[in-house]
Amino acid sequence: MKQLLSSVSLLVIIFLSCTTAMAQSPAQAPAPSGPDNVTGILEKAGQYTTFIRLLKSTQVGDQINTQLNNSNQGLTIFAPTDNAFSNLKSGTLNSLSDQQKVQLIQFHVIPSFLSASQFQTASNPLRTQAGGGSNAQFPLNVTTSGNQVNITTGIVNATVANTVYTDNQLAVYQVDQVLLPLDFFVTPAPAPAPSKPKKGSPADSAAGSSDDASVDSSRANCAGNVMFYMSLALVSFCYLP
Repeated sequence: MKQLLSSVSLLVIIFLSCTTAMAQSPAQAPAPSGPDNVTGILEKAGQYTTFIRLLKSTQVGDQINTQLNNSNQGLTIFAPTDNAFSNLKSGTLNSLSDQQKVQLIQFHVIPSFLSASQFQTASNPLRTQAGGGSNAQFPLNVTTSGNQVNITTGIVNATVANTVYTDNQLAVYQVDQVLLPLDFFVTPAPAPAPSKPKKGSPADSAAGSSDDASVDSSRANCAGNVMFYMSLALVSFCYLP
């Protein structure tokens, strides 16, 4: 009996000690978990090796992570698979300058969060990180048919295959084609050459009138000189002995 009382007393003492310690220690909320970085998300998903390499080499991936951690604006990323890159014409990536590679990756990033349902009401052309679509350099248009989302750039027609990741701030969608900007592959038309004035135009008439006046003046001067010398000769003849 004494042993039982001793055990109960020990348990009471331990319980009171724990309760006192918990009361003295303020409750700690769990540390907030920030969004995963975009390359980490793609690495977990697999089949995005080329896109990840370009995100790193162009430093666009770092820019995206900075935006996610320092802004509540949200981002939407269209991620082409390795198979999409392998379908490009041979030498396409190597033909791009460093600046164009940056613009190519930025062209796959929308500076706002778009859920799958928001594509149905999105206004075309979509503005991308590469630049607005209104200047015709980087137009990106989306259309929907039921649950299917289609994307066109003027060069490529792509389809959103599935959702890779979403957390209401970042949305990553798999696309089956690399989105190639129209500006990279369309040569701008040369500026028109200045038109020559037509024959008989006011400019030609003015030039012709000026030339005619010069000829008439020369003829008048010549005739005057002839008359002067003839008069001089006549006077000289009259006074000869």
